[in-house]
Amino acid sequence: MNSPKKSTEQNRCREMAMSSSLCRRIYSEVEDVGWENLVKLTEDLTFLSFRVMDNKGRTHILELTLNKTYPRCPPSVSADVPYILSLEWSSNSRIRDAIQQFQMHVDKLQDFWSTLDDIDRSLWVTDPKHSHYAMSYRQIKVGDDCFIILSINVNDPRSLPECRFLGSDAKVKLLRDIWKRNCRKWTNSKSFPENLVHIFGTQLSQPPHAQKNEEQVECGICYAQHLPTDDELGDKSGTSTDYACENGNCKQVFHSVCLSDWLLSITTTRQSFDVLFGNCPYCSDPIAVKISMKN
Repeated sequence: MNSPKKSTEQNRCREMAMSSSLCRRIYSEVEDVGWENLVKLTEDLTFLSFRVMDNKGRTHILELTLNKTYPRCPPSVSADVPYILSLEWSSNSRIRDAIQQFQMHVDKLQDFWSTLDDIDRSLWVTDPKHSHYAMSYRQIKVGDDCFIILSINVNDPRSLPECRFLGSDAKVKLLRDIWKRNCRKWTNSKSFPENLVHIFGTQLSQPPHAQKNEEQVECGICYAQHLPTDDELGDKSGTSTDYACENGNCKQVFHSVCLSDWLLSITTTRQSFDVLFGNCPYCSDPIAVKISMKN
């Protein structure tokens, strides 16, 4: 019969062996993923976070919490996304498998985030002040002390959103009546700002920084404010400039169609999926623009 002291010693040795084995496994799995992608690893090896870049160049932080039964049980997952994925896991799975599944998860959310980017770029968003990838709503200024809160469908971001209005009773009633009467005009083929113009019959407030640059509206390539009305341009037909250089000393504006065509004519331009990477024709700072699809 083992003495209590001997049993305690055996348990301690067993725990040390398990700890040593877990340590070797975790370090091996991090090596497999790449140490350059590791953001944080706690001393007890139960918490890790990794940097993951999606196919549009957005950077995400994936947090993994391991329990004592790892790898028999999957790690707990946390990330700045609208909903967390359910890991497909087996006893043979590794950290790399969790990261690959997360990569696929964020790639499926590109249309959702691109829709939010379009709203943030084109409309006066008052809330959230600092957007996060997990947020699926936008509060937009539509007039003096009047706002619309849009809830964007994560899985179908271009569809008609749920909405509610903030403001005086009279203004809210007016906007709600307009919305109910015209919401049938919403089409998934158009952007959020375009659809809102069709519903309310007027241009909504632009972001404050865009209003400061209203005097600079002519495209730096075609030297016109609006593209010609042409069926070949599809949804871009007749639209105004929609891209601005981010260099604060430049801020030259372009039609994305014109800029795409110009970049495609430059041999140094790089392309990743439907995004072109090159240099501003005015200041030479790096720029990236999504290729405009023409009908």
